[in-house]
Amino acid sequence: MVQVTPTHRRDLLRAGAALTATGALTTGCGTTGTATAAPPTVTPTSPSASPRRLPFQVTHGPRTTAAVALTFHGQGDPALAEQLLGSAEQHGAHLTVLAVGSWLDQYPAMARRVLDGGHDLGNHTQRHVSVNAMAEADARKEITDCAERLRRLTGSIGSWFRPSRAPTASPLVARLAAEAGYPHVLSYDVDSLDYTRPGAPAITRKVLAEVTGGSVVSMHFGYPDTVAALPAVLQELHRRGLRAVTTTELLS
Repeated sequence: MVQVTPTHRRDLLRAGAALTATGALTTGCGTTGTATAAPPTVTPTSPSASPRRLPFQVTHGPRTTAAVALTFHGQGDPALAEQLLGSAEQHGAHLTVLAVGSWLDQYPAMARRVLDGGHDLGNHTQRHVSVNAMAEADARKEITDCAERLRRLTGSIGSWFRPSRAPTASPLVARLAAEAGYPHVLSYDVDSLDYTRPGAPAITRKVLAEVTGGSVVSMHFGYPDTVAALPAVLQELHRRGLRAVTTTELLS
């Protein structure tokens, strides 16, 4: 992984707003649409929006760093989301939340809650459908509708996009994300499988068996087991000398 010039994390959280001038979950997101996208033909014009030397589809950060990014698909009971965010903050951890636009429509205060806690906030499509399987116009609307919600609620479209119902974006969705102002698609190298409801101990074991320096971990709001597992995950990461940081910090 190429090291990237450090950029202030708060600036990155808000940088997506400039780009717009240019132009519990019922299932998890890792089961379909595994195509790997080629670099998009459209490049966002703002150099400060995101580190520029990263691959377009980011799976993990530098393996030499003593940090990991815990990323959450943002949907489900807001009370569980509050519990999870509060638990992370008590442990000094910062998370990345990829929010579903329809969830933000229901619970608009959650957008500011995430950012005010020092966490990253990004785009996980408007309705959490299989975006890789959609026609171009429909897929574009899924991405841009969520981006518009984020911009309206926070002043920024967010720094990160993750496709719904797939770990990586198809070439079409990758291009549409770039056109919408997202310099990178955020994938992951560790899947907690928490959406299968295996129980908190199983989630903890799965994450800790696979996580290493630079890992990006996929988890979900909306599941009590995930809330219950998080303290043990964070405690063991701390014991191993790994900090839980936002994706922006991990990749800066």
